[in-house]
Amino acid sequence: MTIEQTGIGTTETPTVDAPPSDASTSTRAVLEHIAASVPVIASLVDHSDHIAAWADDIAARLVAGRRLLAAGNGGSAAEAQHLTSELTGRFDGDRPAYSAISLHAETSAVTAIGNDYGFEQVFARQVRAHARAGDVVVLLSTSGKSPNLLAAAAAARDAGARSIAMTGALPNPLASAVDDVIAIDGPSANVQEAQLVLVHALCRAMEPALRRGGTR
Repeated sequence: MTIEQTGIGTTETPTVDAPPSDASTSTRAVLEHIAASVPVIASLVDHSDHIAAWADDIAARLVAGRRLLAAGNGGSAAEAQHLTSELTGRFDGDRPAYSAISLHAETSAVTAIGNDYGFEQVFARQVRAHARAGDVVVLLSTSGKSPNLLAAAAAARDAGARSIAMTGALPNPLASAVDDVIAIDGPSANVQEAQLVLVHALCRAMEPALRRGGTR
């Protein structure tokens, strides 16, 4: 799908004008960052059908009583937790709450598992504890190389849960380890920004089905 097909009204990727010659160093840095972000975020248009398919699948699982588990490291952890908060809380209007857990937010579990089994296992062991067949595990990473996320993907597969990932550019190990991936090409910080837009687009697309789904 192209930007034109969405009705946005242009076939060109939006751009940001170059900083004026008299711009301060800080202003120049701000404008350069925004200029780098715009095309990366706009590239999500190419994934719109893919995102919609994810939304339909996840919503159906949640309405059927399945659970969503999410994990990431650093900024990607914040994005994953943002997703789960929209599901246990709400995104637009009022609706039932749905089961969604951010594995990195379980601080006692993360530190206990990290201490006893190593940091590589902090998510995988929780997946083995919580995931059941038919659940969905969402893993976020800009690099796609984090060993703890790769271990979580393997644990999800063993549990019979569906695993999906939001990553940076292909190829990367996490993309190969999960059932499905949306990969966004760009600098790490800009990929992370695009992942938040992806999370919000996913939530917006899920909302009608989640509102119809009944109390969980």
